[in-house]
Amino acid sequence: MFGSLDISISALVAQRQRMETISANIANADAITDAKGNYNPFRRRIAVFAQGDPATGSDRGVHLQDIQLDQSPLRKVFDPSSRFADADGYVGMPNVDVVTEQINAMEAQRAYEANITMAETTKSMMSSVLRLMA
Repeated sequence: MFGSLDISISALVAQRQRMETISANIANADAITDAKGNYNPFRRRIAVFAQGDPATGSDRGVHLQDIQLDQSPLRKVFDPSSRFADADGYVGMPNVDVVTEQINAMEAQRAYEANITMAETTKSMMSSVLRLMA
């Protein structure tokens, strides 16, 4: 029974990390320069999950395996007055679609809520077993 609680907790942690990735994408949806002011449009990050827990060697649960960069093309915005414009007057903007990120955030929230419900159900079952044993 503790295993099911561990699985729910691992999923909570993974969904929190996914939500942090989504939040970073939304926050940088218009960022075209890096910290030094050089032209370097932000690229969308994608959280990739994998089965199990590498810290314990267990194959139960889920963990964040990697955060990958989305290699889809940058959005092109016509702005010939920008110092970052190409020869045709277009500026490459981050490949972040805020609506898609909001949908992903809602999905992560629902998954988080489902895992909280599962953890609470497991806790309730443990409590009932202890009452029966006493």
